[in-house]
Amino acid sequence: MVKGYILIKLVPGLEADALSQIRATLGVLEVNLVFGHWDAIAITEAKSLFQLVKTIVGEVRGIQGVQDTETLLQAEL
Repeated sequence: MVKGYILIKLVPGLEADALSQIRATLGVLEVNLVFGHWDAIAITEAKSLFQLVKTIVGEVRGIQGVQDTETLLQAEL
């Protein structure tokens, strides 16, 4: 399994709808609001990197109200 942490910048005024849609996205395990440069962090999981990319690019980034994202992949040592 591949786990990713999506840092999300939201459009002011569209936060609630965008967060609701992100939470409903298949593969998204958790979404938390944060303070700072980013507005939210979503934890995602998929069977492969390809599937994770499909979720992020094909789903999350296409949601109205999502302005910008940066994804961090979980690593193990």
